[in-house]
Amino acid sequence: FVSTSLYVGDLDPNVSENQLYDLFNQIGQVLSIRVCRDLMTRRSLGYAYVNYNNVQDATRALELLNFTPVNGKAVRIMFSHRDPSIRKSGTANIFIKNLDRAIDNKALHDTFVSFGNILSCKVATDSNGQSKGYGFVQFEQEESAQVAIDKVNGMLVAEKQVFVGPFVRRQEREQNGKFNNVFVKNLGESTTDDELKEVFGAFGKITSAVVMRDSDGKSKCFGFVNFENPDEAAKAVVGLNGKKIEDKEWYVGRAQKKSEREAELRAKYEQERKERIDRYQGANLYLKNLDDDVDDERLREIFADFGSITSCKVMRDAQGQSKGSGFVAYSAPEEANRATIEMNGKMIGSKPIYVAMAQRKEERRAKLQAQFAQMRSPVGVATTMPMYHPGAPGLGQQLFYGQPPALMPPQPAGFAYQQQMLGMRPGGGQLPSYFVPVVQRQGPQGGQRAAGARRGAAGTPVPQQQLPPPQQQMIRGNRNFRYTPSARNTPEVPVPPQLVNVLPVPLEIPSVPLTPVSPLPPSLPIGALASALASASPEHQRVMLGEQLYPLVDQLEHDHAGKVTGMLLEMDQTEILHLLEAPDALKAKVAEAMEVLRQAQRSPSTELASLSLNEPIPS
Repeated sequence: FVSTSLYVGDLDPNVSENQLYDLFNQIGQVLSIRVCRDLMTRRSLGYAYVNYNNVQDATRALELLNFTPVNGKAVRIMFSHRDPSIRKSGTANIFIKNLDRAIDNKALHDTFVSFGNILSCKVATDSNGQSKGYGFVQFEQEESAQVAIDKVNGMLVAEKQVFVGPFVRRQEREQNGKFNNVFVKNLGESTTDDELKEVFGAFGKITSAVVMRDSDGKSKCFGFVNFENPDEAAKAVVGLNGKKIEDKEWYVGRAQKKSEREAELRAKYEQERKERIDRYQGANLYLKNLDDDVDDERLREIFADFGSITSCKVMRDAQGQSKGSGFVAYSAPEEANRATIEMNGKMIGSKPIYVAMAQRKEERRAKLQAQFAQMRSPVGVATTMPMYHPGAPGLGQQLFYGQPPALMPPQPAGFAYQQQMLGMRPGGGQLPSYFVPVVQRQGPQGGQRAAGARRGAAGTPVPQQQLPPPQQQMIRGNRNFRYTPSARNTPEVPVPPQLVNVLPVPLEIPSVPLTPVSPLPPSLPIGALASALASASPEHQRVMLGEQLYPLVDQLEHDHAGKVTGMLLEMDQTEILHLLEAPDALKAKVAEAMEVLRQAQRSPSTELASLSLNEPIPS
């Protein structure tokens, strides 16, 4: 334990190497001095190392200069050990508590130095340098530590009875669950230290008992009692916790630090939250589109037929008005599933109610992101254009919601396009809503004319003529692409990029008769729309909802209305109906979809996103 290097601690932040050199060089020749500093701020860390040429000088400096004031603060000196295992082992280390506030490092050292050679000695202090009432002393030999415990434990030091015992690490104390210090609260204002000691003394030997008081001496109605034996402390907790003394029910438990209590409460809260989530997993229902007059009792009556309801609540704003949504929790998932099947879409009052399993915000966001990622997955170079009647057999829903009627590029003189794109927007006319692909071909004089299917007087398509191979033409685009709602049913025709002078169409066009779709007015009452949806096919239902939803989305997000509308159409039909008549709900859902879009746009764009139908096709 003897070394030529000394550790100098408890330094004032302004102490420099020159000051320490002048002090330690009085004992003998100093080889080097280093004050340890922060790498970034260069501020002193409060300790330094002094290296002598021989062991004798280092030992004499330790004996003569220990606790010498430097800049008004006593320094603490001990031999420096490069191997931290001796210090961290806790061997021959004792713990002293209930010290008088006036006892400092030097007084503590002088008290225990008679029992053996001391390696380190320290009184714990707060940020202001005031003693916390406890300290540590580490001896060179284990026998010296044991003699100090036997001689000083329970003795009066500065007129206070101190406790001295072996040092036990916090991790070890927590693992074995033993404790000596007991916390008691809800005391009477007249309870004194002696009365506290008398009550707890029945359970074992007490080393200290104190009632905490403010600066005026008034009791704070809580205190601490320290037992010599941990088993006796545990008995006191069991025997006195919840006991009424002077008409007050005492709380008695293990004394904990604030950080320990916070960690324990946080863990308890997380455990309860996890248990609550697991308990209601698959049994908690989310309801939307509720009438304003539906309250908790009415909601319970509606859903009571499907099982035992554990909780039922209609969500309300700060003014007590219903938000149109709520939750119903059943005792079993089977009951919740049965309620979902039976009640989803059912008319409650004047509205079709939406019923689904409740999801946390994180789960909903992940689901939306997955849906959007599936929608915008790469499809290669597109060679088809969504110009078909949505109900045609074998063809997918390829409407560009909100796309202006002029899907064809501007035409120079001599070009003729047959623009049979009806039903693209609400109120698009009374002609049948199907689309006829048009192909340009060279005329005999070098001019261009339109060839393809022509609509007869009764709206029946006429078979197309045989077309010659197209000439080459480049397809260009930019990022102003509006998302199509779905392309799952459309067969993709992989065609390598080529120069064509025709609008991209599928290689095979069905020759079956196409059913016209009656256009809907721009704004339709929910009741009329629900009736129209009931009599329409699934493909037509999607078109009808899109025609009603797009204008509302366009008012909120003009630049991304097509994409957002396509995302919203992936939702349940009753939920879409709720969005059409609830502006606040629509605004929130659009904002949620825009957040998903922004997150998805951080990833590399697909080739599909570079296409544009607004740019002219160069000749």
